[in-house]
Amino acid sequence: HQWLRPRSRCGPGGLLSLPAHRLRHAALRPTAARVAVLEVLDARGRPVTHAELAAHPRLAEVNTVTVYRTLASLEEKGLIHRIFGPDGVWRHCASGDADGCPGNHAHFLCTGCASVTCLRDQPLPKVRVAPGAIVSRRSLVAVGTCPACSGVTSAESSA
Repeated sequence: HQWLRPRSRCGPGGLLSLPAHRLRHAALRPTAARVAVLEVLDARGRPVTHAELAAHPRLAEVNTVTVYRTLASLEEKGLIHRIFGPDGVWRHCASGDADGCPGNHAHFLCTGCASVTCLRDQPLPKVRVAPGAIVSRRSLVAVGTCPACSGVTSAESSA
């Protein structure tokens, strides 16, 4: 009998989407706002600002304060991380996802278009601090102009 068979709660066509599964695994209730924020961050695959998130059509019905609170709870549970740019703006990115930003690497901030790119092949350096000091966050952001804004091709820049 079909009603005796257990139904999968994950995967394509399952009851829970991948973001909802990650939320439950992190002991967070998969609210519509949390699922939507994770879906947008997963789709972007790069660090984005609160303004970029709030402007996304998927989050059009979500209150700005709810987006801030959602970002805070997702970061607290390790589902996302944030990067503070030298421009004074926080950017948020999905953590540990195959398509998202896994963290623990440098980032590049373009001063022309304000986009941030993950430099995944460049891990953050080890930092030695005074005995008893506790490092709560590490960040390395290179600042410059991206190829699209500079008009320089990769062949020209490596010459």
